Amino acid sequence: MSEKDIWDDEDKKKKEEVWNDDDNNNEQDYSNLASRWARLGAVIIDTLILMAIILPCLIFSGYFAYQMEHPEAQYALMALSTLIGFIVFTILHGYFLKKSGQTIGKKMLGIKIVDMNGNQLSLSALIFKRYFPINLINAIPVIGGILALINLLFIFSKSKRCVHDRIAGTQVIKV
Repeated sequence: MSEKDIWDDEDKKKKEEVWNDDDNNNEQDYSNLASRWARLGAVIIDTLILMAIILPCLIFSGYFAYQMEHPEAQYALMALSTLIGFIVFTILHGYFLKKSGQTIGKKMLGIKIVDMNGNQLSLSALIFKRYFPINLINAIPVIGGILALINLLFIFSKSKRCVHDRIAGTQVIKV
């Protein structure tokens, strides 16, 4: 079976666009892209808000005490806390993501997520293409941490697109 049988020309072109860094494309306009610092600031704000909600719940539920008493349950508890964190993230940011393609941190810093043509994505596209795959990968013990670092290092490309942006076909722009 040849690649032609698997990918038609349009799919092949989309596949190349997703992973193309555009570093060699002089026609690409990067002036409207959000700065790396704005993106980092938005992630920090979102993380602090999420932790302010989740950490007290974990403490008062006895999560940490249980984990210390039952180290054999470490991976199951990690999977459960990742799932709960993802659900809380979706509830917390879902309205803004649906309305404007922004998390609370992105809204505060004047940046938003759009597709490669500058169009707003649906909530389901943002959640299941942009956030879910990378969170699932990050939850893999040891390897997840390495892959998370690789994901973040992609921000230093000229197009400022992390791996999760490339998977979802998104970019982060100034509002």
